[in-house]
Formats: sequence, C-alpha cells, structure tokens
Amino acid sequence: MRALEYLRQLISFPSVSSVSNADITDCVERWLLQLHFDTERVSYSDARGVLKTSVVARRGPRSGAGLAWFGHTDVVPVDSWSYPPSGPWQAHVADGRVYGRGSCDMKGPISCLLAAAASIPPEQQRTPLWFVATADEEVGMLGARSVAAQSQIYRGIVEHAAGAIIGEPTGLQVVYAHKGGRTVQAISRGRAAHSSTGLGQNACMALIPFLDEIRRINEELESVPQWHDARFQPPTPTLNLLLHDTNTGINITSPLASCHVYFRPMPGQPADELTARMREVAVRCGLQFEVTFSSEPLYTDPQSPFITELLQISGKDRPGTVSYGTDGAVLTELRNMAVWGPGDIAQAHTDDEWISLAQLEHGVALYESAIRRWCC
Repeated sequence: MRALEYLRQLISFPSVSSVSNADITDCVERWLLQLHFDTERVSYSDARGVLKTSVVARRGPRSGAGLAWFGHTDVVPVDSWSYPPSGPWQAHVADGRVYGRGSCDMKGPISCLLAAAASIPPEQQRTPLWFVATADEEVGMLGARSVAAQSQIYRGIVEHAAGAIIGEPTGLQVVYAHKGGRTVQAISRGRAAHSSTGLGQNACMALIPFLDEIRRINEELESVPQWHDARFQPPTPTLNLLLHDTNTGINITSPLASCHVYFRPMPGQPADELTARMREVAVRCGLQFEVTFSSEPLYTDPQSPFITELLQISGKDRPGTVSYGTDGAVLTELRNMAVWGPGDIAQAHTDDEWISLAQLEHGVALYESAIRRWCC
C-alpha cells in the first residue's frame, strides 16, 4: 500500500494514551506479517489496569546490524478540534495536507516506513530491517521501557549495534541530540478546619520555602553558563512549575497541596545533582518528595559515520537538535541513534493536526534509501 492508504487506516483508530492501543497494534502487526516480518508482542497493564501493547519486528537475516526504526501508536487527547470538514479520527485530504489526530505525531511517519518496506522485496535484504511501534510514548515512554526490558528482538538490535532511527517529525532534518526530562513532585499535608477557628494546619504554608528554592534554581538555570547549551533552542532547561491545591473554599484551611517541577536537561548536565538538591529542600520542609519521571538526553556524535550517512541520504549539510523528547531517551543501550521523520513538530498535538502530502512522499523515498543503504 501507499503511505496515504496506511495513514487513513491508522488515523481511524482513536488510540489516545488513556485507552488500550491493542486494536491499532493488531492492525500494524497484520501489515508487518504481510510484509514478511517476524513479530513479537510486548504487553502490560498500566496503572489503571488498561492493556497496552507494543509490536517489535525483524525482517531479513538474523545476522548483521542493519537498520532499526522506532515509532509509537498512541496519540494525545482531542480536547478540541477546529477543522470543520472532518473529525479527528477521519483522515481528510485537502490543500496538499492530511488532517487527523496523529497524522503528524506519529502515524504519518509509521505509514512512510511501512510503505518504504513494502517497496523493497525481502529477498534483496542482506541484513535485518528492525521495526518497533510502542505504546504510551506520550505519557512517560512506558512502552519503550517495557520493550527494552522484555523484548528478545530488541536484544538483537542492541547486540548487533544496529543504526536506529526515531521517526518523530523533524521535517526530515537529521537530529543528533534532544533534551532529557525530570519531573519531581513535592506534597504537603496539613489539617482541614474552618479557617475562623485557627485549628487547621495549612498545607500551602510548608510549600512556600520549597517554592522559594525552586525560584532560585530557575534563576540559576537561566543565568549560569553551566546550564546553557547553544546547540539547543531555547538553550536552557526551561524549568516549569505546576501547583495544585485540593481546597474548595477560602474559608477552609487547605489539608493537601502539591508542587510539580519539570525541567529538560541537555547532554552532560548534572540533572541528578539538581534533583537531589530539590529533594534535600523538600525533606527540610517536611514534604513528601518523589521523582515521577526521568529520561536522558539523546546524543550521538554529529561527526559519526551513521549521522554522516543519514545526511548524505537526506541531502543536508549538517544535523541539528530538538528540545522535545522521544522514546530514544529511554533506549539508552543504542549507540547509533538519530531522530529523523516526516512532518513538522509545530503541527503535532494541535487541534487541526496535519501532515503534508509532500512530506509523506519524501519520507517514503528517504526511508527506502536508508533501508537499501543499510539492509540491501
């Protein structure tokens, strides 16, 4: 099938991260089997007991490095949709674009890889073509973590040191590095009471000295050269803060309040030291502290043979960086890794998400070239 045909069917699955992605994974696995891949399923139940599943596949000889491609089948929710001609779960082609949730992030790139693989007879391969489509990339990269821990085919990717492409949308620019991530949570517990009695214990008060330290840390991240990396835009870890209070009225003493802090470290930066510093302040303030998310920056030497050859295939002069994260952040055993996919990240997660037909067509051509370069 052509990429557009694959994409139409993939968009029709409402594979939001909060629900099971088993149906769309079944569909992708059927296509892989038709394309003569050997497949493996890696499944788990999330914290709410919802079934999630990833498919890992290999086509061609068992020996040799070959080429590995990684994507994800889950998408972000549709809280609003502003494209009137069609809904988010129906692919609509107009003005050289394909509209629909996941068209850009990242069912479009999956479609391009499948179409590229379909154009190459398996008997032409001399080394393996590896394929991974994970669950839950959008909510903590949980599918990629389970694949790395459980998949036998993934072990082959690592052991053979395959070149790895993370197919997130980069406009088909070759990306050699992206930021990592840390999220910490500090929880303050007090005692509820009518505020007129003075008998309560306000949970918000204990957060104040912690928040003051977070303010100082944020100023440090924005001003100290150690935390700046001009290869990225923006060149700082862009700390973000979220406060939550369960209180429902100004005349109630707040019994529970929390603070979530998220920052995006870049390669070589001491993220764990900064996290430990936050923990020390939280303990000193009597707060419950937890690291709720951790991922590493992706970095491959931009002068490496793998990046150089991807640049040659794509017709670009130099690779770049991005500030968002990918499954590559938890696939840390892989050494030759790049982010390289069709579509513009500015169109991802939007309420009229789309990918251009030109990017789909170009994506198929470049992926086919890469498969022929490393597998045939």
